[in-house]
Amino acid sequence: MKVSKPRGTRDFLPEETARRRNVENIMRQVVTKWGYKEIITPTFEHLELFTLKSGEGVVGELYNFNDKGNREMTLRPELTAPVMRMYVNEMQAMSRPLKLFYFENCFRYERPQKGRFREFWQFGVEVIGSNRADADAEIIALATNMIEAAGIKGDLHVGHLGIIRHILKDTEDEQKSKIMRLVDKKDDTGLDDYFEEINASAELRRNLLELICLSGSDAIAKAREILGNIEEIDKFEELLTFLDAYGIDYIIDLGIARGLDYYTGMVFEIYAEGLGAQNQVCGGGSYQLISLFGGGDVPSTGFGVGFDRIMEVCEIQPPKENKVVIVATDDTRIDAIKVATEMRKELTVYVDIMKRNFKSQLSYANNTEADYAIIIGKKEIESGKLTVKDMQSGEQTQLELGEAIRMIKSK
Repeated sequence: MKVSKPRGTRDFLPEETARRRNVENIMRQVVTKWGYKEIITPTFEHLELFTLKSGEGVVGELYNFNDKGNREMTLRPELTAPVMRMYVNEMQAMSRPLKLFYFENCFRYERPQKGRFREFWQFGVEVIGSNRADADAEIIALATNMIEAAGIKGDLHVGHLGIIRHILKDTEDEQKSKIMRLVDKKDDTGLDDYFEEINASAELRRNLLELICLSGSDAIAKAREILGNIEEIDKFEELLTFLDAYGIDYIIDLGIARGLDYYTGMVFEIYAEGLGAQNQVCGGGSYQLISLFGGGDVPSTGFGVGFDRIMEVCEIQPPKENKVVIVATDDTRIDAIKVATEMRKELTVYVDIMKRNFKSQLSYANNTEADYAIIIGKKEIESGKLTVKDMQSGEQTQLELGEAIRMIKSK
């Protein structure tokens, strides 16, 4: 009986796995150079961790289940909540700010489509303990550095939810949440209908609709015309000053809402070229979430990178390594293992484990596009020198083991 992989999941063959690992390692190198430390959280968590953050409505999107103790559990749909839970459980006594990162798979029960899967990978970063513009700017600069290091070209849009929330300060919390979600979806028709439903004032409608349409270099000046000299705009300008110091190109976009209640201040999104409509590859902002899990009023700033979308447009290939195939006779198989053991300290080496004959081993080396074949027969054992065959040119050279390693490494 043939068993297929579950819908919305993927198998990664060796070539694609190597490509993904290479890009992952490039991103890791960037984030570690900025002083961030990796953490790992469980693949499954208590269901309430995510319903506390996102409400009961999120359950329909989860792979949730009852374990053998009848406890309600779920595979993690994202990693921000688990990291905040980890902080409350394990890290409150540590010096702040905490600079953390993670790279893990997540699970959501949704309709699979291009760039969207039921199992997907997320690279994320969190700063816990600072609500300063410095921290916000560092997070944005780090995100852009990681995206650029992966060879992705994109546009950075930066906004500030505090400015939008200022307009909605006299609105009921439930109404405020619904408005923010509609703004996030850019559902202008739905927003108009909802304003009618709640009988919103003409001033609120006008100010909000004008504000969320603001973008570009004059957005700050126009926001002041609408709202006056409010503190939230001052904070946003301070953030932009830091971004200028990092030399980052950005677009002011006050229509970014992120759609989640726990975002409080700066928000940003990065849109990549070559992905069509679903082109957002990174998003984040500053938020207050730790208090929800019993950890006090601790500010956080972070972002998540949609790694699968990155891989759709990333053209970076893994660095090429010279592949070496050892070709031996029946009499020299033991000697071949000893040679391979030494060579593997510095090279990628294949030794036949199918008991192929001499000719078939050479054919294997050719068919698998090996760079070199190391021939070990009786003559080589007696002379103490290996026959090194360049599989591209066909040239053969007699070299001692150390010389062979150095020659292949130098190519």
